[in-house]
Amino acid sequence: MIGKFSMKYHDGFYAVFRVLVGLLFMQHGAQKLFGMFNFQAAPVMSMFGVAGVIEFFGGLAIALGLFTRLAALVSAIEMLAAYFIAHVPNGLVPILNQGELALLYFASFLILMVYGARKLSLEKALLKKEMF
Repeated sequence: MIGKFSMKYHDGFYAVFRVLVGLLFMQHGAQKLFGMFNFQAAPVMSMFGVAGVIEFFGGLAIALGLFTRLAALVSAIEMLAAYFIAHVPNGLVPILNQGELALLYFASFLILMVYGARKLSLEKALLKKEMF
């Protein structure tokens, strides 16, 4: 029963997944770039600033379905770098070094790289196909 339901609506579920991942990732960038959500804005030319640019604009691109695979690739690389730079020095176990969110985003971006934007894609609406 669940299998039939999920197969029938898999494109819709994937679109919700893509949009949610993009919007949530975008919030991390908004924190760093604009000082939103009780966070102090970082200078754009700092490591946090560059991360904020990738997170905000990468998240926006993913949510809109615009060059999704490319945005997911850049974002996945950033999450790996964040994990090794910020979390691994505190130990290798993600739940103990508080790196589980970076790894969860990394895994999400791998899925987005494989499947692309699919439904509700601005890229397909504008260009009639996925370019990246």
